[in-house]
Amino acid sequence: MSYWDEYKRKLRTAEEVAKMVKPGEGVKLGYFNGKPVQLVKALAERHEELYDVLVAGAVTVPPIPEVVQYPESFTYQDWHWSALTRRLAEYFPAVVYAPLLYHVSTIFVRAGEVNNLKGTDHHWHQVAPMDERGYFNFGPNCSEALECFLNSRVRVVEVNKNMPVCYGGIKEAVHISQVDYIVEAPDDQEIFAAPELPKPTEADVQIAKNLLEYIHDGDCLQLGIGAMPNAVGQLIADSDLKDIGIHTEMFVDAFIDMIEKGIANGLRKNIDKGKAVYTFALGTKRLYEFLDRNPGLAIYSVDYTNDPRTIALNDNFVSINQAVQVDLLTQVNAESDGFKQISGNGGMTDFVLGAQWSKGGRSFICLPSTYTDKDGNLVSRIVPTFKPGTSVTITRHMVDYIVTEYGVKKMRAQNQWVRTENIIELAHPKFRDDL
Repeated sequence: MSYWDEYKRKLRTAEEVAKMVKPGEGVKLGYFNGKPVQLVKALAERHEELYDVLVAGAVTVPPIPEVVQYPESFTYQDWHWSALTRRLAEYFPAVVYAPLLYHVSTIFVRAGEVNNLKGTDHHWHQVAPMDERGYFNFGPNCSEALECFLNSRVRVVEVNKNMPVCYGGIKEAVHISQVDYIVEAPDDQEIFAAPELPKPTEADVQIAKNLLEYIHDGDCLQLGIGAMPNAVGQLIADSDLKDIGIHTEMFVDAFIDMIEKGIANGLRKNIDKGKAVYTFALGTKRLYEFLDRNPGLAIYSVDYTNDPRTIALNDNFVSINQAVQVDLLTQVNAESDGFKQISGNGGMTDFVLGAQWSKGGRSFICLPSTYTDKDGNLVSRIVPTFKPGTSVTITRHMVDYIVTEYGVKKMRAQNQWVRTENIIELAHPKFRDDL
């Protein structure tokens, strides 16, 4: 039997697949643009028949998953909140956060720990069309996807003709023999593409300039999400740096110019030499076009990209991530506003550790020193103590460098008095005396 005969035999409608979900079961979705659209919609239409169903995903992107509208039937669990997740949580009580160390997600899937230790009953993932060898590529949404297919009872792909094909790496695709059912998306179903990124603020640009002094030829780079990391990437692209490597969790638009200008060629990397390595990508349409069938890139499962032991194999690793607040103990909050969830830990801890384990490596945690609240008041992001409910994303023991628009300060190996003096010097001048 040919792969296409098997394809036809496994082809179902979204409604047929959704009917297989029973009360009390768990449905794990692909992360980011791996979230299926037709299947989630069909599941939501069964809300009157279902109860106590856990639907788990991460970094929810449009369209809105309809199941959130029915809290009596579904709990929608997001491992790392996006802007859309935050908005949904304001209106729908079914949306919950689940703390995550990203690199161990393959481990807890394999161990059956999801859904109150019941494991994953159903795994649904949006994929690129099957190739001639029977493989469905996960597109820019690798993460722990293959592990979910290997450890779920019912395994389903939703085929989207508009999904880019991202070369691996490892575990970047699932074979039709590992799939139970296939659903086809409409031809006009696009994946979510972000609008052009907002221009960085003056503070973002100054932070990027401060960081540039600490980046050298041959360094291997990880950038997080946001305007500030993209500002760093743009400054690097416009610099005279050479032989920059890329090993990152998230592939962002800023990397494109660095690669196209020949600055990021990865030739000094110890592993994956000459390849830009990542586990997911989320960005503009230009980004997806760049990723599609690009042999200079390699997407891997997250247990490779984000394992601190893997990260540390590349010498001179530079990790750059953004925080929400830092207190006078130099504890870092990168995910909450008191009890209100904003984003998550994701792979921040993974790269903070991995960079410091790297020979010559450095970890930088960046934040603008202030923000303006809804009443127009200037508020310091460097605070004496966090307010109740605030999550500590990175403990003070793990912090290496902290950066604001007012400079770069080394925290690692410094006593608490020096650390506190350092962080006050990074605060906005208006707030230093009070701190």
